[in-house]
Amino acid sequence: MLDLARIRAITLDLDDTLWPIWPVIQRAENALTHWLSDHAPMTSALFANPHARHDIREHVIKTHPHLVHDLKAIRLEAIRLALYRAGENPLLAVPAFEVFFAERQRVVFYDDALPALVWLAQRYPLVSLSNGNADLERVGLAGHFKAAVSAAQCGFGKPDVRIFRIAADVAGVRPEEVLHVGDDASTDVLGALGAGMQTVWVNRTEEMWPYDHVHPHDTVSQLNELCDLLS
Repeated sequence: MLDLARIRAITLDLDDTLWPIWPVIQRAENALTHWLSDHAPMTSALFANPHARHDIREHVIKTHPHLVHDLKAIRLEAIRLALYRAGENPLLAVPAFEVFFAERQRVVFYDDALPALVWLAQRYPLVSLSNGNADLERVGLAGHFKAAVSAAQCGFGKPDVRIFRIAADVAGVRPEEVLHVGDDASTDVLGALGAGMQTVWVNRTEEMWPYDHVHPHDTVSQLNELCDLLS
């Protein structure tokens, strides 16, 4: 059960908490494929092979281990390597990536997300805390958040307790004064609990809680239920 009196700030996951992520990624992948088919057809054909695409990504991660938490940089380097392997101009990597990244920011919010954000932002400082590469400005949410903390910025991601403590510092409070809200039982809930935060698990798909030894402070299926809990 939440201790409401202790909550002075809220950290929020983004992907699959405020919007479904895989439809976004699929649209972005399709946009990239169409662009490459016009500007670098050999690379487009290479990316059409899932085994080749996987091999390229794994090669980038292996040769650039410092980028493992920076999905934007990994994607850019993968496009650059594919262009090189296909014998096409690697300088096309930047405009190709921008096509992907622009589409990646065109998210479709869950119906409950924006009303809940408005309500929450009027009552608490909000900090986004994500392993992904959504841009609050480009998705139209910057006005609701005090700050954004990402794995790419920090060099490590959730569930590493350090990123949660950084988010608490950014919010200007202690970790035990933070409520973290997210959809992932491991990266969000276990990570936040390890950092000493209170947690709410956003379980939109009626999954069973997977751990016996530890539980979130509360569970909701939609964010309006979170507002009800905090009222």
